[in-house]
Amino acid sequence: MKTKTYGRSIAAFIIQIIVYLIVAVPFKVMSVIPGFTDIRPVMLLVPVYAVFFGTQGCASLAVGNLIMDIVSGSLHWSCLPGFIANFLGPFIIYWYWTRISKTEFSLRNGKNLLKHAALIVFMAFVQTLIITPAVALYAGVDVCLFATTVMLNTSLFPIGLGIPLTILMQEELGFKACGRR
Repeated sequence: MKTKTYGRSIAAFIIQIIVYLIVAVPFKVMSVIPGFTDIRPVMLLVPVYAVFFGTQGCASLAVGNLIMDIVSGSLHWSCLPGFIANFLGPFIIYWYWTRISKTEFSLRNGKNLLKHAALIVFMAFVQTLIITPAVALYAGVDVCLFATTVMLNTSLFPIGLGIPLTILMQEELGFKACGRR
């Protein structure tokens, strides 16, 4: 029985990465700083993966982003902090809703919706703080533009597109948030 669950977890992990890549690939051409950052609508998956898939979703976001860096020729040593940030950012959302919040996850009321949006902005700030110093070491990279792009990508897409998708998945498709511990 344990093997069956383990196999399903691996399959779910691979499917999450594939979905990430399907959403990410078409937008890879929208480069802001070639080789370092681009417009990333795929970030809309952050709240979805964090809330519904927990640590597995966080890991699939980090791995999916690393795969995109490799196949697009954007692999630099700064991808290591990027990998960490792309796991830790969604993990903040997961951790809040499963360990800190006194209420079950639901975006049906304005208070929880604002909390969730604030979490996303906080997550974006943390990710920007982790990745930007590593990229700043490269000559010719406009650090201010890079940091702004990361902050906007990791806050606007998850709030503007990710939250509505999360609500749709929970309310209409019956997805359950990861359980409280």
